[in-house]
Amino acid sequence: MNIALWITAGLLAAAALASGGAKVLLPKEKLSGKPGGEWAADSSDSFIKTLGVLEVLAAVGLILPAVLDIAPVLVPVTAVAWILLMIGAMITHLRYEGGYKFAVANAVYLLLAAFIAWGRFVLEPFA
Repeated sequence: MNIALWITAGLLAAAALASGGAKVLLPKEKLSGKPGGEWAADSSDSFIKTLGVLEVLAAVGLILPAVLDIAPVLVPVTAVAWILLMIGAMITHLRYEGGYKFAVANAVYLLLAAFIAWGRFVLEPFA
């Protein structure tokens, strides 16, 4: 189970890093022109950059505390925070035409985070 939790955390961290990095690095106009990015046109630059920074921090929080053995309880706490972020993302995507596809992807990320939270809080907590 420990290996499955590490793999899941790694995959979710990679997705969070890619998504957050795009929000931090890409201009709002380019981001809003991509499929699923329609919401960005209705959001401020600072909001988009803040979301990007939060996603990059989530990527770090899913891996680094356990690797460094410094407050490893932050891994499942980060997973719970990711769940909340994905709920907001699903609500946002569903407001736009065709957004259900992206809401489904967000639901998958939510389920991965729920597995990590459950696994690290209950099944295989860090000692």
